[in-house]
This record gives sequence, C-alpha cells and structure tokens, in this order.
Amino acid sequence: MRHLKFTPSWLRFLIIFLLAMGILFRFSNLDGKVYWHDETYASLRISGYTINEAKEELFKNRVIGKESFAQFQGANSVKSLNDTIMSLAKEDSQHPPLYYIVARLWMEIFGNSVTAIRSLSALISLLVFPCAYWLCRELFNVPLSVPSVAIALMAISPIHLVYAQEAQEYILWLVTILLSSASLLRAMQLESQNKDELAKERQRADLFTIWSIYAVTLAISLYTFLWSAFVAVAHTIYVMITAKFQLTETVRTYLLASLVGFLAFMPWITVMMGDFFQFLISADQTAKQSDFIPNFQFLLIQLSRIFFDINLSSQNYLGYLITPIFLTLVGYAIYFLCQTTNYKVWLFIIILIVVPALPLIVPNLIPRGIQSSPEPYLIPSYLGIQVTVAYLLATQLYNSSVSRRSIWHIIMALVIICGLISSKVSSQAETWWNKGMSYGNPQVAQIINQTTHPLLISDALGNNYGNVFSLSYLLEPKARFLLVNHQKTPKIPDGFTDVFLLNPSETWRETIEKKYKFKTDIVYNDDYYSVWKLAKSPKSR
Repeated sequence: MRHLKFTPSWLRFLIIFLLAMGILFRFSNLDGKVYWHDETYASLRISGYTINEAKEELFKNRVIGKESFAQFQGANSVKSLNDTIMSLAKEDSQHPPLYYIVARLWMEIFGNSVTAIRSLSALISLLVFPCAYWLCRELFNVPLSVPSVAIALMAISPIHLVYAQEAQEYILWLVTILLSSASLLRAMQLESQNKDELAKERQRADLFTIWSIYAVTLAISLYTFLWSAFVAVAHTIYVMITAKFQLTETVRTYLLASLVGFLAFMPWITVMMGDFFQFLISADQTAKQSDFIPNFQFLLIQLSRIFFDINLSSQNYLGYLITPIFLTLVGYAIYFLCQTTNYKVWLFIIILIVVPALPLIVPNLIPRGIQSSPEPYLIPSYLGIQVTVAYLLATQLYNSSVSRRSIWHIIMALVIICGLISSKVSSQAETWWNKGMSYGNPQVAQIINQTTHPLLISDALGNNYGNVFSLSYLLEPKARFLLVNHQKTPKIPDGFTDVFLLNPSETWRETIEKKYKFKTDIVYNDDYYSVWKLAKSPKSR
C-alpha cells in the first residue's frame, strides 16, 4: 500500500471541494423538510412532558391553535432536565437519554425552532469526518488516500445527509460507532507490537489510555442507541476470531474494557427492565415485530441509497436499473477487499456490515418492543460498505494499467456525480422517504391551508397523535384543531368554512356524519392515514 500514502494534488482539491459541498448541504434548508412524527416525539421527550400529560392538556374536545403545541416541543421553564430523563424512563426507555440531554441543553441556548434542533445534528455530523479518517488509518495503515476518499464519499452520501438533518440520535450514534471501532483497532495494534521496541512504562500508559477510550466510547454509544449492543457483539466476534478463540492478554483486556463500558450503562439497563417484561407479556407485540422486519427489496434499495437517492419509490422502474449497478459495485468492492488485504482488515469490515444487520433479517433475533422504522439500525452496515468502496476506489486510482485506471476514474466520477445530485435534491426537498407516516403531511397541509377558516379534527389513537404535532408545524395560524380522546364525538362549533377529519376510523366517521347530517369526502389517502372533509360547513346545525 505504499502508493496509497501519497495523494495527488488534483485528488486533494476534489476532496476539499466535496467536503465543502457536504457541509453546505448539511446546513441548508434545515427547516424546509416536514418535521415528522418521530421528530415531534423527540421534541416531546426533550420538553420533559410525557405523552399522557400532552394528551390530557391537548385532547380535551376543545378548539385550540397551533401555538398550544409549543410547550410540548422543546425546552421550557416548567420542566427541567431531570424531567427529560424521567420522561424517557417512564414511557420510552428503549431510547437512552444521552442525545436528549445534549439536545435539551442545546435548545435552552438556541431555542426550540426546527432549524435550531436540526442544526445540532448537522453540527454533530461534522465529527464523522475526523472519526472516519481515524478508523481508516487504523484499518489500512495509510495516512491519506483511503481515509480521504472515505471522507469524500461520506460528505456527499445521501444516507448521511438524511440523518445529519434529522432531529434524532442516529448521526450521534454513527460518531460513537466510528470512535469505538477506531479505538478498538488502535488498542489491538498496540497490543500486538513487540514489547522490546517500546519502553514498558510508556506502552502500559498508551494501552491504558486507548482501552479507557474504548470503554468510554462504548458506554457513550450505548447511552446513545441500544443497537450499539450488536456493534459490541461484532467487536467481540472480531477480537475472538483474531485471537483464534484463545484467552490471550488482548482478549482479557478487551473483555475488561467492555465490562467497564456495560457497567457504566447498568443504571439505564435497570430502568429498562420493567419495560422489558411489559414487552414480553404484551399481546400485540408480535404484529409490531413482524412489521419491523425489512424485506429483501428494501435492503437492496437502502444499499443504493448510500450512493444515489432521489427519493424513488419501490415501484419506480428507474430503481430497478440503478440498484443492480450499485449492488455490483459493492459486491466487487467486498471481493477486492478480501483479496488484497490482510484478513484482520476485511474481517473487521465484514463483521461490522453483517452482525448489526443480522437481527433485522432473522425475525427471531429482533428484540421485542422495537416499533420504529428499520433503516437507522443499518447505519453500521452503511459505514462498512462505504469504507469498502472507498478502499476500492482509492486503490484503483493507482492501477498499473492505464486503461483500467481510466475506467475507475470514470466510475469514481459517476459515484461523485450521483452523490452530488442526490444531496442537492434531498437538501431542497419538502419531504423524503425516511419521513414514513408523515410523508404526505406537506400535501395535507397544502389542502387545509388553501381554505379560509379550517378546522382539523383528530383523536389520539395510533399515529394520529404524532401526525397532529407534525401538521402543527405546517399549518397556517388561521387553522384550528379540535382534538378528542378515545374517539368521543366532537363538539364542532360554528364559524369554520371547512372541517377536516384526520384518519378517522370508519365507525367514528359514520358517527360524526350521523350526528351532524353531513357526508364526508376523502381528500387525501396513503398507506399510513387518510384525511376526510365534511361536505359543507356545520353552521346550520
């Protein structure tokens, strides 16, 4: 790999340009995309209120404005940082508190706007670049080429941009994965060095420091996202295989550092125990669990989204053309990695790709109680794939064959163009595939905002609660909300020109029609919810 130690000037300028563009994309149009269901839940946790408290205050069968949601969407003077932690502990312990603590402190300084909370994720995403550099240095032992190409790919990766502009913990989790992985590799390299070459005291100090860094970053990763446990499993498998399943000094030190990391996480584990037993006895978790399992088509789409993503649906034929291209690129990159690197290098990357993703693919391995979308759980796999492709592209830039080198220059240029186009489109879009159940909220808001004096009626069942909060960011001040609990028949006041029902059950909708003697027409419908409109104003009631 000697030739990889030097980066030509043109490549340096290209990487600097791509890095600058990546930073620009991360901070542009932060408030432009819909603030969706899961983000509103994150803001609720940051506020320190529980779901029940919000429902008791808002869903009272009375007309309210969008300003009524504000106190439940960020830092406030009523609830403290301790309330933020307790809200998670009581209702959502599967989300550890670190991100929410940081976000609470951030919003107390910079305010509760969408731009403020998302700018925190955008800022954290910049830490990915130095951390990725460190990881690639430890993997490939080259100072510039591979780490630089990896940084360039991550800077314009559309999948990175998605989480860099999301008011959730996932981009922070990526940073912790990079740090823990790099520190583990560094510690193992120090352990393997000839002890006669270094002063023993200095070596002990260096080893203690780097193993301490691993223990701390593992604990931080666990306090950021529970799926870090599977990253830790991947690390354990790697350490045991490289030690040939012998209890060497390196293995013992690793197990001790891991134990310290998990012991530091023990307070939150005790918090989770009550919820864990509730998950086991909950009758409806089987259905939720089966919905969480991604299918093969989804996995292929996500693979291509690492490099190219213009929000194509699974039914778009262009996706069937693009996905095989990137599947071939990734497949060859993995093959090339295994053929040209030491087994300790490719083994680490393969394990990082496979092990954290395996519970998503094998149904029986999925922990009960996980009810969110599966794509963020694939972040370790995204990372491993990007590092693999970066290694392939960096090495092929120096291919001894001029014709092959030219071909790989073209391939790299196409990958870069795909990333730039994707990042440009994504950064300016109003909604995106990761918005899930709130994907259609901008369209719904447009329909409602076109009316003169609208009223939106909803209950608190299912996804309605989060979508009402999401719509409160999109609707104009003239819109009003009439929120009821347990599908009680709403008391619709006079004076509204248009009345809308958000995702009503058939029974509830028929009850409203019968009471007010009006028909309802569907004005929006997708896979997640529907919106109905009363045929005419209830003034005559």
